[in-house]
Amino acid sequence: MTTTLQQRESANLWEQFCNWVTSTENRLYVGWFGVLMIPTLLTATICFIIAFVAAPPVDIDGIREPVAGSLIYGNNIISGAVVPSSNAIGLHFYPIWEAASLDEWLYNGGPYQLVVFHFLIGVFCYMGREWELSYRLGMRPWICVAYSAPVAAA
Repeated sequence: MTTTLQQRESANLWEQFCNWVTSTENRLYVGWFGVLMIPTLLTATICFIIAFVAAPPVDIDGIREPVAGSLIYGNNIISGAVVPSSNAIGLHFYPIWEAASLDEWLYNGGPYQLVVFHFLIGVFCYMGREWELSYRLGMRPWICVAYSAPVAAA
């Protein structure tokens, strides 16, 4: 009786992840841009839904007269909105960690900036994902080129 030993090729976890991300055999192509796109679009969507339903009033004019836009504060589906950032902070980037408290961030319209910036990053990554898929399939990237005009306008 003869026993043969064959060493199994076992790719480490990172190689398996890389192969799965760049595989065109999946039903939905993820790609490296998708690794960034999926969490940013989910973050923007979740923050938008929470802000649309339950965000406190925002001081939009900088004159300490807050404007309510969420459903909890009396708006309906038609009149509800995620209220834009306060003019008091100007056109400055206003992340959560720059505010003294979460209440201040909410009062100055922080959710609006979070939704907009994460959505823009997600849209840019979607364009990159279109390019990446055409690259993996050996195609010319005309869909990505056509999509880049409205993205540049945003």
